[in-house]
Amino acid sequence: MKKILHISKFYYPYYGGIEDVAKTIVHELEPYYEQKVICFNHERGTVFNINGVDVLRINAPITCFSQPISLGYRAKLQKLINKFRPDFIHLHLPNPLIATMVLTLKLHGAKIISHWHADILGQQLIYPFYKYFEKKLLEKSYKIIATSEMYLNASTPLANFKDKTTVLPNTVNEDKFKLFEGEMVKVEKIRETYGHKKIVFFVGRHVSYKGIQYLIEAEKHIKEDCVIVIAGTGMLNRSLKNLASDCERIKFVGRLSDTEMKYYMYASSVFAFPSISRQEAFGVALAEALFCGLPAVSFNVEGSGALWVNKNGYTGLVVENKNPLKYAEAVPKLLTDEDLRKQFSNNAKLWVKENFLKDQIVKTMSNVYD
Repeated sequence: MKKILHISKFYYPYYGGIEDVAKTIVHELEPYYEQKVICFNHERGTVFNINGVDVLRINAPITCFSQPISLGYRAKLQKLINKFRPDFIHLHLPNPLIATMVLTLKLHGAKIISHWHADILGQQLIYPFYKYFEKKLLEKSYKIIATSEMYLNASTPLANFKDKTTVLPNTVNEDKFKLFEGEMVKVEKIRETYGHKKIVFFVGRHVSYKGIQYLIEAEKHIKEDCVIVIAGTGMLNRSLKNLASDCERIKFVGRLSDTEMKYYMYASSVFAFPSISRQEAFGVALAEALFCGLPAVSFNVEGSGALWVNKNGYTGLVVENKNPLKYAEAVPKLLTDEDLRKQFSNNAKLWVKENFLKDQIVKTMSNVYD
């Protein structure tokens, strides 16, 4: 049985798009490969066993430019490689410090799989210093995984490495969104909480590229009676709340558990996905919403895989990027036209089932590893 060492910035139960993808891959491959995970720690403890896989968490007392920093990480990673002797090191990127570190380690023949979730677009102060090491890592990589053909074709760093790049879409874990007997009561409870008004739902990190500020601006121009529920948290949480302080129908609900998020998905009428840059490379939450039959409104971000996930006029509506007026026109179309919303809902469920379910993982990754 081949051995895989997965390196992710963080890992479950930390919530994030990359972390969710990493966890799904590890879980799906568990019967076929011997696996271990190493990541930075977001809670107390160092070694965990999650679904039969050992997860080594490294404490990081410092974070700089969104990069956790730990002086002991390199030694612990080398020790783990020496002992585990993996056949492959599956590295989830971006993770600049650790990617650079891997280039300096003795790998004992392990082949590097670079899982390219996104280009580094928001850290232009440090990227020029990292760019050289990024290229060296891609050159050294046995295989590269991109999350969509669209993003691959738009990525400058990947332009010279398409011959060894495989596309593996981020996937939806359908088990996560199954409604069990009695759970519709929870869904109805959410609807009651907001006076049975139609819900426009957003979930994600509160960072600039998620475009939440444009959703808040669009609210001023949406005439349809509805509430806009914004879930999640992040560095812009306070400023976004201040921006929305005069908007009574915008509700911030903080970080949700997987179960709570599921209830909100089924309680809502429209999914808001206002990301504004290619830092949003795919949109796992977008695919999850579509799986639940929740039509989406998103911005037209050239080169982002989100344009593949949300098909304009089929699973939802895509409008001019960073244009809150256009966004405010699209949302009521789905709120008021029941037939259109039902049509998009059915299309969305079918689209995700055909393209973004986890049963693709084993086949694709087996081809990569073998």
